[in-house]
Amino acid sequence: MAKVTGLGSAVIVDDTTPTPQTISNDVTNYQFSTPMAVQDVTGVDKFAHERLLLLADYSVTLNGVYNSAANQSHDVFKTISSTRVNRTVKIQPTSAGTPFLSVVCLLTDYALTRSNTGELTWSVPGVLANGVAPTWS
Repeated sequence: MAKVTGLGSAVIVDDTTPTPQTISNDVTNYQFSTPMAVQDVTGVDKFAHERLLLLADYSVTLNGVYNSAANQSHDVFKTISSTRVNRTVKIQPTSAGTPFLSVVCLLTDYALTRSNTGELTWSVPGVLANGVAPTWS
């Protein structure tokens, strides 16, 4: 695959039913990471670290503009504080649709911010929920 931009990205998040909802138009930016834990197993006979890879993880933060229309961002996120359900977060970073990363997450907050200039925005963090290592399509 050639180098591409992130223009035309897609973000799809399950609501509580769980029905996937495309909220790409409300998302202004996102960040995710797929770190691996490590264990230091360096013996006293070594002069540099020796490590083993342990559990895989995933975290995501979605940021966007408040939209109360049906099946848009507020509709998807408004139940975060009152429900405890896993939700699939699918991010397609390119307009081609592939590759994509689809991960079952616990969304842990729905923070709204009204700035002093009037913008009403939100931020939603999430973490890996089901013990399945994130894998690109």
